[in-house]
Amino acid sequence: MVRWHDVVSAAGLVADDGTVRATVFAEMSTLAVRTGSINLGQGFPDVDGPAHVAEAAVAAIRAGHNQYPPGAGVPALLEAVAAHQERRYGIRLDPTTQVLVTAGATEGLAAAVLALADPGDEVVTIEPAYDSYPAAIAMAGAVHRGVPLVRTPGGFRLDLDALAATVGPRTRLIVLNTPHNPTGAVLDRTELEAVARVAHEHDVVVVTDEVYEHLTFDGVEHVPIATLPGMAERTLTVSSAGKTLSFTGWKIGWVSGPAHLVQAVRAVKQYLTYVSGGPFQHAVAAALADDDGRTRAWLDELVGSLSHRRDLLCAGLEAAGFTVTVPAGTYFVVADARPLGVEDGVDLCRRLPEVGVVGVPVSAFCRRGSRAADDLAASVRFTFVKREDVLRDAVGRLAGLRG
Repeated sequence: MVRWHDVVSAAGLVADDGTVRATVFAEMSTLAVRTGSINLGQGFPDVDGPAHVAEAAVAAIRAGHNQYPPGAGVPALLEAVAAHQERRYGIRLDPTTQVLVTAGATEGLAAAVLALADPGDEVVTIEPAYDSYPAAIAMAGAVHRGVPLVRTPGGFRLDLDALAATVGPRTRLIVLNTPHNPTGAVLDRTELEAVARVAHEHDVVVVTDEVYEHLTFDGVEHVPIATLPGMAERTLTVSSAGKTLSFTGWKIGWVSGPAHLVQAVRAVKQYLTYVSGGPFQHAVAAALADDDGRTRAWLDELVGSLSHRRDLLCAGLEAAGFTVTVPAGTYFVVADARPLGVEDGVDLCRRLPEVGVVGVPVSAFCRRGSRAADDLAASVRFTFVKREDVLRDAVGRLAGLRG
């Protein structure tokens, strides 16, 4: 039996005295509000997404799409997701059986783990890992194993030897996140082929979190692992509109893949949120269909702007004394504070408001005592998905660290 205490312990929410404490993410956001600091810890845009998509949501509300949508999702969105996957990646899906709409990607990922992992099964993630993964694994009663991303001169790269050593006969799922939060790594074909190889060898299902699929920079290509030979039949792909369209509060995500796996996820999902976001589903469907090209044009502009803002923040962090690993995608950059004489990123993040900025320690994304936690103990995640004037202000404040 999975106990509540086990779940919150796995998520790092139990203090030494047994009480439940806030996550470090909540702690840092509260700290930002209390001190008036610039919050570069939380990864959400400070401007809305495309106006034509917002207007589509308003139109859907006025058209009366305000009651429960169908359990699998609004047909127009199911069709739009299937069309997007084929148009962009050559992945063919039956929208009636191979696509499921969820309350954001987080629910899709949790429902997939709960549906497919039994107590005692091993679930492998890339580490550092988005903080909802270990909680979902714990709720399933499964065992969490991690494969580290290693900092290299060319960015963070997957440790392929550790991957081969970690995935084994007890592994049921590999949860793959690319483009990767928090490091900004985009797994290349060699890394994906290594994952595919161990998945075939041990008959493992891959659940892949691709919410940043459209947000890559410098010509770096996002390759879905489902496009590799033999992987479509053992991959569940999870994505969402939140990051792509800068409407994170709408919580419209989706899961796609083999019909029997999608059906298993739906069996769990229907007892979580049941359904969500009826009018927003219609708006996201229109955005993905993009009949007039406005979404594509807006997204191209967003990627260019994010690339510029990434460079601005990276330069500012380097000037402040950090060693920066330039991300190939996502909203985030990881900065190593060891050149500043810092060994504890958590302590640094609690002191950063002294210069008026808040970040998140990368160790919060790692299992305690893991190799990744040790390697990244002095690292901090900052987001650049804020207005340029906000980032310039933050960079100016971070310069105070030199003193």
